Amino acid sequence: MIENLTPEQEALIPVYREKWRKIALSTERIDKEKAAEAVKAAYVAIDYEQPEIFFHDSPYAACNWMLERLSPEFIENYLNEPNSLGSLFPAHFFQELSSILNEQFGSQLHRQLHNYFYLDNVAEHPLNHEIFNDLIEKFSTQVNEQSENFYCWIEIQLYECFQSEIYVNLMSGLDFCISVLNIVHPQQEWKVFQSLIQECGWLFAYDDICIICDRPLHLRFDNQNRLHAEGEPAIEYADGFSLYSYHGVTLPEKYGKIHPQQWQPQWLLSEENAELRRVLIQGIGYARICQELQAIELDTWAEYTLLKIDADVDEEPIYLLKMVCPSTGFIHALRVPPNINSAREAIRWVNWGVDAEEFGVQT
Repeated sequence: MIENLTPEQEALIPVYREKWRKIALSTERIDKEKAAEAVKAAYVAIDYEQPEIFFHDSPYAACNWMLERLSPEFIENYLNEPNSLGSLFPAHFFQELSSILNEQFGSQLHRQLHNYFYLDNVAEHPLNHEIFNDLIEKFSTQVNEQSENFYCWIEIQLYECFQSEIYVNLMSGLDFCISVLNIVHPQQEWKVFQSLIQECGWLFAYDDICIICDRPLHLRFDNQNRLHAEGEPAIEYADGFSLYSYHGVTLPEKYGKIHPQQWQPQWLLSEENAELRRVLIQGIGYARICQELQAIELDTWAEYTLLKIDADVDEEPIYLLKMVCPSTGFIHALRVPPNINSAREAIRWVNWGVDAEEFGVQT
């Protein structure tokens, strides 16, 4: 029984994490023949007959295709007896693999590996989080016009479809245990499950059909691995299905397709969503907001000015400390708490409680 990792083994953990992140977030076109073979092998592994396989460019196209072909009677029968197989794949493969891991590892190493690999963090699979929310929003109006059952059905499909990026942590851990720690494992099942993730995009799997979605054409992230793009989609599929995101916050197209440098401070006056207002403020910058929304001057001290924006653009009043560089004339603005009454007090707050004159001496 293995109790601890050696330093050399521990150093390989990020290698396996990055390996499976690249696989799950690949933007290469799927090979339809290989994807179909992977799906067929998965059906055989869980003792199901071979399905009829269909391909679509995106999860949105797949859901639309299904909705166009479903009758209210089918939906009602499905809700009474769900038959999606997407959630069966991981349940089947991981159940046996997990039991083997439990037999071969001591409790200390089991906890250590769990901390390394098995934490369910949305940041690890942003496609699932962002695409799921976007599709739910897109279909909510469309399907509710037909029946509430249609909305329930589409929500269940999105919960239970097979999404490769969800399994980055698990696959990293299993691959590390098999390749580095040489654990005994069911080789055929491990091969089949690897193929599903390596060869397919999202899967909507049922008794008699399986829909294989292609991967995105483009995925764009910031330096913290959050979905992010400026003036273009953060997620973009071949059929035009796209999502815009700014440092992990999903944006409506009206903001996302415009570069932040062209965002308008006036938008803050009509935007009701607090999180989107925060993103707009971050992207526009306080200096432009000050200038274009005609901030009121409350107090000045040296080259510093305390300003207030009366317009209702945030949940609480916006007080800003405006600073003008004497040599370049560059204007910089920092937000300060609304209970501050003077420019000097604002400078003190910015300087962590140190008065402006004292701060100059100390630095």
